[in-house]
Amino acid sequence: MTTVFPALLRGEFASVDFTPFRAGIEIAHLYRSPQPDGPAMALLRYAAGASVPLHEHVGVETICVLSGSQSDEGGTYLAGALVVNPPGSRHRVWSEEGCVVLISWAAPVRIIGED
Repeated sequence: MTTVFPALLRGEFASVDFTPFRAGIEIAHLYRSPQPDGPAMALLRYAAGASVPLHEHVGVETICVLSGSQSDEGGTYLAGALVVNPPGSRHRVWSEEGCVVLISWAAPVRIIGED
């Protein structure tokens, strides 16, 4: 079944059901592969100060910041930024002010360390 968000950039994700993902981060799955290590797409909503520990990208990951800002060791990405993390890349992620991102990944990440 096709899912359409005609006004995603204007915040038309408010009606989406988010569930707990990590401390301070909620997830709304938009697509999940039938294979557990397959591709997926989701919205992630970070509370102010939330973070994801050091992790490695097994496959390519694409992030579009929809609201707020998200940071990693490479910088801070404001709403409208598109970030592509290639396979083999590693970083931590955090959001000082909170944010919502659209994330698509070819394979789940491998957590390396806990904060």
